[in-house]
Amino acid sequence: MQAYLDIVQKILNTGFRKTNRTGIDALSIAGAMFEHDMSNGFPLLTTKKVPFRLVASELEFFIQGITDKEWLKEQNNHIWDEWCSPDAVPYGNDEQTKVKMMSERELGPIYGWQWRNFGAKYTTFNNPPEGNGVDQLEKLVQTLKTDPDNRRMIVSAWNPCDLHRMALPPCHYNFQVTVIDNKVNLLWNQRSVDVALGLPFNIASYGCLLHLLAKEAGLGEGRLIGFLGDTHIYVNHIDAIRQQLERQPKSLPQIKTEKFTSIFDWHYSDTIIEGYDPHPAIKFEIAV
Repeated sequence: MQAYLDIVQKILNTGFRKTNRTGIDALSIAGAMFEHDMSNGFPLLTTKKVPFRLVASELEFFIQGITDKEWLKEQNNHIWDEWCSPDAVPYGNDEQTKVKMMSERELGPIYGWQWRNFGAKYTTFNNPPEGNGVDQLEKLVQTLKTDPDNRRMIVSAWNPCDLHRMALPPCHYNFQVTVIDNKVNLLWNQRSVDVALGLPFNIASYGCLLHLLAKEAGLGEGRLIGFLGDTHIYVNHIDAIRQQLERQPKSLPQIKTEKFTSIFDWHYSDTIIEGYDPHPAIKFEIAV
């Protein structure tokens, strides 16, 4: 996708080197925009292999509102292994703390829990919340079906009351759905954007969510748009991402979901990617 590669090039050309909490400097720009028309194919990068199974299983994890890291591990998905709720281990990027964080399964009231329980009081991953919250995702789905012209279909993961208990404050902190010309468009906002590792996942995840919402409502698939805040490339990713820029993008694949009944009953293995022929994977070290 040229839209992604253009963001990479802009950061390499104009990014300012700055420090951050991880201890690894990054080249950063203040704001970028990603835009993709779903009619041109599913937005899974072809200039390197992106493991859609990991993208989709994490999305199911969010949709179900799960906060137990062990659920992901059981799906052989290890993208949350390095983090845990500060309730269990206060954050630190020293090696001793990293080991302790990896040993815990409690992630706290992260993304999906806020999507499904906003305003309730979080207890633990294996206990129900206290009080009544708002199931934002359910409300969005019902509105999409009954009032598709509504301009208030927004789901937020940014809850200031719960940030101190989250394994990681939401990077992609809210999304909006709008219907134009009988097509579902999804627009997400992201405060912090790891362009080499995180952004390809974010693009594919919200692309898959758009696909599922369109199926839920019996509508077409429109545009996927990301409003990106602190958009950065870690300095230890620069050489590898330059290699990615040298590769010629290939045709995008197609997404297909079998036996769909409801987004709330969806299992990640129900959705497959067809015609995906990417360049080989590129190894990027994660900054914790």
